[in-house]
Amino acid sequence: MAVGTANAQQTINIGTKIGLNSYNIIEDNNGLGYDSKIGMHAGIFGHIHLDGTNGQFALQPELVYSMQGAKRGDVNHNLDYLNVPVLVQYMFDNGFRLQAGPQLGLLVRAKAVNNTATVDLNEDFKSIDVGLSFGASYIHVPSSFGIDARYNLGLNDMSESSAVNSNNRGLQIGIFYLFNHTD
Repeated sequence: MAVGTANAQQTINIGTKIGLNSYNIIEDNNGLGYDSKIGMHAGIFGHIHLDGTNGQFALQPELVYSMQGAKRGDVNHNLDYLNVPVLVQYMFDNGFRLQAGPQLGLLVRAKAVNNTATVDLNEDFKSIDVGLSFGASYIHVPSSFGIDARYNLGLNDMSESSAVNSNNRGLQIGIFYLFNHTD
C-alpha cells in the first residue's frame, strides 16, 4: 500500500496559470448583438497522470478566476466567474496535449459599466453556468512552462429573463507552470 501511495504522489503535479480571455454573450431570442470583451484569467490546477494508460492520459481539475462578459456599444457587461473545469488530456510524447471536459462556473460579480455609471446585474444572470471546454496545450518539459489555448462553450441559459436565452462563449489563451514536473 505504501508503494502505491508513493507511486501516486509522483504522478500528481500542481500548477499555476494566467492568460487572456476573449468572451461574448450569445443571445438567440433577439437581434441585438454583443461584441467580444477582452479580460484575464488566473488560477491553479492539478495535473494527475492516470495509471494504466501508458502515460498518455491525465485528468486536470482547475480553479480559475475569469473576467468574462461582452460589450454592447459603450457599455461593458463585466461578468466575473470562478470556473472549475475538469479536463481529460491526451498527452503526446512531444509535449503537445489535447484536452476536453465539463466546466462549472460560479458567478462572482455582474456589472454594466460605461463612462458615467455602474449598474449591478447580479439579479439578471443565473449564479451557475455550465459549459464544455476543449483545446490544446504544449509543455516545454525541461522548463516546466507551457502554453494553453481553449474554447469554452456555455451550455445553459445564463439569463434570469424568460424572454432571452443567453450563453457564454469564450476563447482563452495563456501560460502555465507545473511545479516539480518530471514528464
